[in-house]
Amino acid sequence: MNALLKSLDTAALKSQTFAWALLRILSSAMFMTHGYAKLFGERPQAMMGGMDFFGINLGINMLWIAAIIELFGGALLVLGIFTRPLSLLAATLMVMAYLSAHAAWFPTLNNGELAAMYFMVYLAIFAKGAGPISLDAKLFGKS
Repeated sequence: MNALLKSLDTAALKSQTFAWALLRILSSAMFMTHGYAKLFGERPQAMMGGMDFFGINLGINMLWIAAIIELFGGALLVLGIFTRPLSLLAATLMVMAYLSAHAAWFPTLNNGELAAMYFMVYLAIFAKGAGPISLDAKLFGKS
């Protein structure tokens, strides 16, 4: 049993770099689909107008802003460039989405699971960085 646990630990350590890159890349690619749907889907969001943002009319459609962050920010996160500021922006966007569109507390009742999960993923990516398999690592020596 002890040998099995040691083997699992060894395998886990060897897979950390790849697993971290896969988490960043796949979650960001999925994040992009939400932005794409908002911009080019059945009901594309207009840049101007839209709903109030926490009771304040900013004149610009906040769903359009969210779509830009999701699509283009997600694409940069897939590549792993400017990862910390973009992941912080994405995490903040998900808190705002949860509070404005999924206001009830329990995520399965308010359809807020994705916003909550994206928040946690991007908060973790903000904390740890892009990892060695990223443009941040290649261009700036950051991981």
